[in-house]
Amino acid sequence: MPFRFPSGTVRLGAVTACALALTTLLGCSNGGGGGGDTATESATGPSTGGGTRITIQDFKFQPASLTVSAGAEVTVVNKDTTTHTVTASKGGSFDTGDIAPGKSATFTAPSKPGDFPYTCTIHPFMKGTLTVE
Repeated sequence: MPFRFPSGTVRLGAVTACALALTTLLGCSNGGGGGGDTATESATGPSTGGGTRITIQDFKFQPASLTVSAGAEVTVVNKDTTTHTVTASKGGSFDTGDIAPGKSATFTAPSKPGDFPYTCTIHPFMKGTLTVE
């Protein structure tokens, strides 16, 4: 049995109502599945208390440059399709080890202030800098 749409004015109203409902639902979503992106929030200054996040996606560290307080906990989330690491380039001050796709790891930032370049040991072209204040 074929479905028949009501006449033009009613159909336009129903379509408009559906579009409005969809727009409202999408407008309320932050797309992140939760309480905000701490990497973006802390990328402009030192992290305070709640930790800091580096996200790996599309073979990039996001943010690539991050400033944290000495001894801050840094969580690394791998949203990519392959395993990665976050490994200090010099001095071995931090190393997450292998982080599988969809998994995360946490490390403690060095206790001394300074700039700490890091890389993915599996994909050396991936580079970032952790600045400790």
